[in-house]
Amino acid sequence: MKLHTLKPAEGSTKTNKRLGRGQGSGGSTAGRGHKGAQSRSGNAKKSGFEGGQMPLQRRVPKFGFKNNNKEYFKAVNLDALEGLAEKVKSTTLSLAVLIENGVVGKNDKVKVLGRGELKAKVSVEAHAFSASATQAIEKVGGTATTVK
Repeated sequence: MKLHTLKPAEGSTKTNKRLGRGQGSGGSTAGRGHKGAQSRSGNAKKSGFEGGQMPLQRRVPKFGFKNNNKEYFKAVNLDALEGLAEKVKSTTLSLAVLIENGVVGKNDKVKVLGRGELKAKVSVEAHAFSASATQAIEKVGGTATTVK
């Protein structure tokens, strides 16, 4: 066997139909059928067009509202801070520490909430604190610092 003798297996290939080359090769319509938009040159239907049926993007309703003036906070509870304090073994839980450990994203505004119990004496930095969280942090001797 040599490279110049290689051929595909018998019956595995077909010759393409040469359309639009006269009567002997698919007839006058060249495989496009009779009349209609798809039979004409220059036809390109819009993306999302479903043949006149109400398209998906118009059938599915729009919903929801995002207020551009509202501040959206990522909630972090005291029990999460307790677990982080044990893991990091640090007395300060700054925003950088929270971001490094995957508790919050780098663009999130953080609000500390009062669920759970805090045993470690830590100073916490966040954008906002609930009253119960501040009380719980100061009760164990820590500080709650608000960051802009």
